Amino acid sequence: MKIFIYPNLGKANCEEYVIKACEVLHSNNCEIFISSEYESVFSAIENIIFSDEDSCISVCDVVVAVGGDGTILKCAGKCARFNKAILGINCGRLGFMASLEHTQIPSLEKLVKGDYTLSKRMMICAEIADKDNNSCAFTALNDVVISKSDNCKIADFEVSRNGQVVSSLRADGIIFSTPTGASAYSMSAGGPIIEPDMDCIEFTQICPHSLFARTMIFSSTNTITAKCHTGGLFANVVVDGNRVYKMTETDRLSITKADVSVDIIDINVDSFFTSVNKKLMQPLKDAAL
Repeated sequence: MKIFIYPNLGKANCEEYVIKACEVLHSNNCEIFISSEYESVFSAIENIIFSDEDSCISVCDVVVAVGGDGTILKCAGKCARFNKAILGINCGRLGFMASLEHTQIPSLEKLVKGDYTLSKRMMICAEIADKDNNSCAFTALNDVVISKSDNCKIADFEVSRNGQVVSSLRADGIIFSTPTGASAYSMSAGGPIIEPDMDCIEFTQICPHSLFARTMIFSSTNTITAKCHTGGLFANVVVDGNRVYKMTETDRLSITKADVSVDIIDINVDSFFTSVNKKLMQPLKDAAL
């Protein structure tokens, strides 16, 4: 089996966990690929193939992301484009998308044996068009956020479904998320947790100026459109945590289900719900004791 390891060296002890993962994978006769960007860091590990990232992903069977959910998000687009599944090893905090904690690295032998399941995760496409219909598009595994800029006191948003207005509200921002992203920013803003391999688009408001604002969940077959009025200022469009566009009042953002998806490897059965219980529910139960 050919494995591409995608590390996030900004995470504590990531280098140590990569070395441990390589030991387990080498003992199971795997070929290991790492981006040449990290050759100086991991050159002491024997039998590593260093090459550019695209080449590594294109020839590998599986991508192993060592870091946290953000690490998985960073390589998800390319994995979707090359149709490669991702296994996450969490060395961060929550790690909802990661199947393994860093203490479970020996379980990588299950990956080689094929003892795992795949969770297909839908992605969303955000297309932004200006008044002259010039457009750009971005793909997200987690979410697309429109938020007011720092010098804007408040913003008015208009959200439509297939051309019909479903919400006009004043808020700090709005979030369009996939089921995968429902456990991220959307959850922090009051949205529900959604089973991650479902197909739907979640719309959540950020600090709405209303007593009755509620999250809406749309079928993935819909086109959701948003406009933002900021009194002549701009709003930030953020895709999977990256600020990608300054949106003006004449711009229009459309959200649709993307043509691509990404497979998340789950070695431990129902690892997502295990994470929800251990990392969200159990601390509350312990605090109540």
